Amino acid sequence: MLAGRRIELVVIGGSAGGVDALVGLLPALPASFRSAVVCILHVPADRESRLAELFESRAVLPAREARDKESIEPGVIYFAGSGYHLSVERDRTFSLSCEPPVQFARPAIDLLMESAADAYGPALAGILLTGANHDGADGMCRIGERGGLTVVQDPGEAQASAMPIEAIRRCAPHLVLPLSGIRALLPLLETP
Repeated sequence: MLAGRRIELVVIGGSAGGVDALVGLLPALPASFRSAVVCILHVPADRESRLAELFESRAVLPAREARDKESIEPGVIYFAGSGYHLSVERDRTFSLSCEPPVQFARPAIDLLMESAADAYGPALAGILLTGANHDGADGMCRIGERGGLTVVQDPGEAQASAMPIEAIRRCAPHLVLPLSGIRALLPLLETP
């Protein structure tokens, strides 16, 4: 499944319990990791996201909030900010928009994953973590349809299991792993 696969972008989505899950994952990425990583959690629109600041001090890789029209660089961890949807354009730049919420969320995991799947195809890995709604299931399906790798957190250990359960039900991901398994997998996903 991973043999010969060239992953250029890893998209990680989550909601309830997602910060704790990311704390268990992102600091494990080595300084030599060359794929880009984009993380999206449901952040209330009326609060400024501090995720980039939190992980800038915890992760070895540089972490920052994604900006509109910014080119996606390898070896950087990007975070979706609050109040805007985050998408990936076909030229591999970010796009921010104020479209209506999807699954009651803006930013929405589905929009990011679907756009990244269209831009990166088989060079994309999608990871869906804990969450209390169904956002991310459509995105995981699109990633699989475009030849990307799909990974879902084991619902049995997720703080909120609705999100992983829905993704498993709808699109049979390639891997269903506990956080420890996802942490072990992440370094194997980088661009060779």
